[in-house]
Amino acid sequence: MSGRERAAEAAGQVRDPEMPMLTLADLGVLRAVDVERRQDGGEIVVASITPTYTGCPAMATMRDDLVHRLNDAGFPHVEVRVVLDPPWSSDWISERGHAALRAAGMSPPGPARRTAGPVALTLGPPRRAPACPRCGSAATRLASEFGGTACKALYTCTDCLEPFEHVKEI
Repeated sequence: MSGRERAAEAAGQVRDPEMPMLTLADLGVLRAVDVERRQDGGEIVVASITPTYTGCPAMATMRDDLVHRLNDAGFPHVEVRVVLDPPWSSDWISERGHAALRAAGMSPPGPARRTAGPVALTLGPPRRAPACPRCGSAATRLASEFGGTACKALYTCTDCLEPFEHVKEI
């Protein structure tokens, strides 16, 4: 296995600090892992990550966790680069990530609705139709636009009466 493959495997195991059921790879935040030559002839692992939204407070922890995981895997020189273009989309969450969210009692995002051109401004919350991750019912209602983090909304199932978090489509 090449150094780049070993580095990518190690980086791919880092968990998201806010949703630990997901790896950064499953969340789609980990964009690339490369090995580059340094000026002194040594190598440096460069991991590229994209925040789920501007100002995400978990970025510093993600960076630190990547550096520590790669150092522990035998890579003493690590750089983490933040890539903002293209912006992260919830469409980048893997199928394994969707399954892990459901297994943890969270509703995964549906397809992101991106349009070219102007975006209409609405004052109400976006219309979503998340299914209850516990009983599967589509009879759900928005309880709060913000859950435990800004990237999640809080819903209640009107059939089983259980609350659940829904990862927002971005």
